[in-house]
Amino acid sequence: MAVNLVNVEQVSKVYGTRALLDGVSLGVSEGDRIGVVGRNGDGKTTLIRMLAKLEDADTGRVTHNGGLRLGVLTQHDSLDPKKTIRQEVIGDLADHEWAGSAKIRDVLTGLFGGLALPGFEHGLDTVIAPLSGGERRRIALAKLLIDEQDLIVLDEPTNHLDVEGISWLAGHLRTRRSALVCVTHDRWFLDQVCTRMWDVQRGTVHEYEGGYSDYVFARAERERIAATEESKRQNLMRKELAWLRRGAPARTSKPRYRIEAANELIADVPPPRDTSELMKFANARLGKTVFDLEDVTVQAGPKTLLTHLTWQLGPGDRIGLVGVNGAGKTSLLRALAEAARTQGDEQPAAGKVVVGKTVKLAYLSQEVTELNPNLRVLEAVQQVRDRVDLGKGREMTAGQLCEQFGFTKEKQWTPVGDLSGGERRRLQILRLLMGEPNVLFLDEPTNDLDIETLTQLEDLLDSWPGSMIVISHDRFFIERTTDRVMALLGDRALRMLPRGIDEYLERRQRMEEESTPSAAAPRPSSAPAAAPAVSAQETRAAKKELQKVERQLDKLSTRETKLHAQIAENATDFEKVAGLDAELRELVTERDELEMRWLELAEDA
Repeated sequence: MAVNLVNVEQVSKVYGTRALLDGVSLGVSEGDRIGVVGRNGDGKTTLIRMLAKLEDADTGRVTHNGGLRLGVLTQHDSLDPKKTIRQEVIGDLADHEWAGSAKIRDVLTGLFGGLALPGFEHGLDTVIAPLSGGERRRIALAKLLIDEQDLIVLDEPTNHLDVEGISWLAGHLRTRRSALVCVTHDRWFLDQVCTRMWDVQRGTVHEYEGGYSDYVFARAERERIAATEESKRQNLMRKELAWLRRGAPARTSKPRYRIEAANELIADVPPPRDTSELMKFANARLGKTVFDLEDVTVQAGPKTLLTHLTWQLGPGDRIGLVGVNGAGKTSLLRALAEAARTQGDEQPAAGKVVVGKTVKLAYLSQEVTELNPNLRVLEAVQQVRDRVDLGKGREMTAGQLCEQFGFTKEKQWTPVGDLSGGERRRLQILRLLMGEPNVLFLDEPTNDLDIETLTQLEDLLDSWPGSMIVISHDRFFIERTTDRVMALLGDRALRMLPRGIDEYLERRQRMEEESTPSAAAPRPSSAPAAAPAVSAQETRAAKKELQKVERQLDKLSTRETKLHAQIAENATDFEKVAGLDAELRELVTERDELEMRWLELAEDA
């Protein structure tokens, strides 16, 4: 039986006149890997801070198991700026001691790309004081992961990590014995790591089994059963549910027979995007030329990032751009943006960028543009435009778009200076969309946004007719909003990846293995080990058995329905009910075994 590590009993927390948490009771046990989701401001961080006893509850109590070893990653680190990375992460261990530890090697390689910390001028002996917030955060995460804990509490651990770093962290946490409670908006990460979900909503916490995809299914069904009146939110949930069901079949750990009620919700939901229709709109708004690059060289200062780049961004193209940090993703967007701003007069170091005459570019950078803090939210949006055409006949007023992005009527009159970082990011995206651009460059648009806002942004982008390039380490957002993935692999070239981010990770791993063929401790792959080749005959046999198992499950499902009806009909005949109940328990056991076999076969078929 799993040991209980933390108990939260009837905890409440009030800020001003608002109850963030109201009588919440939860528990964390050994082996739990819990993802915490909810809107910005609904209390996710407050909940985990109280769980870790970093913040006191107004009422109720939080108890820790005696001797609990707890590691916490907050959004603000407590590193000593005078110390070096070695002093904070490695401590007093001699080089031969820490280099002999597989765990330390794994963490340093996974988070920094190598034992020599290639991104830092003096490696482990780099002083912390001048480092950026993202670099400090990786150092704090490395320090935490090297220690041994019974429970790890992480607040937005994927911030400032690239795709490879996030993939490594997911693999590391899956194999770690520590229990985990994690706040993150990265939905792919939640699916990969978590086995339970806590959804913080309006002072309460709803618990769900499984990762993010399972949570979407269960929440959609719960809202259907509860006949919720929040039609807008439910429609967005149905759209995301449809996306998940059309995606990779292994997204959810639930057998398909457990989610048929949820599938009823999406029987009539079309694909998220009507690609051909959007392409017609894009051609009408942009013409044939958007950006044509001919033999282009991109530099950042003295460093050459891309050479001999010939590429075309056409009307309606939706490109996801991934790559290692420093490979030139942002520099490429800046070069294109500068050419667009000057109508082609400003060109890169070499080569030529041709910009379409009708291009109207909106560029969301990683920096939040500062606005007059005394402006109200609605006024800041109306400064750009009062109404916006979102394509396909969708027109919205500034106030309506504000509401879709979570700024309620009351919140629209909040001064910009009082907004949180996530709310300012939302406002920045809003102002861009109000400008009615026909080309969008989005550089890390998911930073500081909660999952619900991300879903709303994805919904808006579904019907947005134009060309788009998205740089993001959030692979769920990339897969959800773009049609093609291109990568900068650090070799000064831009490559198309037909199989998307999975192919990118495979290529990066091969490059790393080729560059260090004799390394004593090669970087462990966060991806599952490649399965041995399966012959065509074995595949056919697996498909045949899969069909047989599905027929058996159909029969068991029918039999289970009949047993429930018989139990209800004979409720007063205790002897007969006992016999039927015993039969039902046997049937459930048989069904669970068949479902597990179905999942195994589905991987091979």
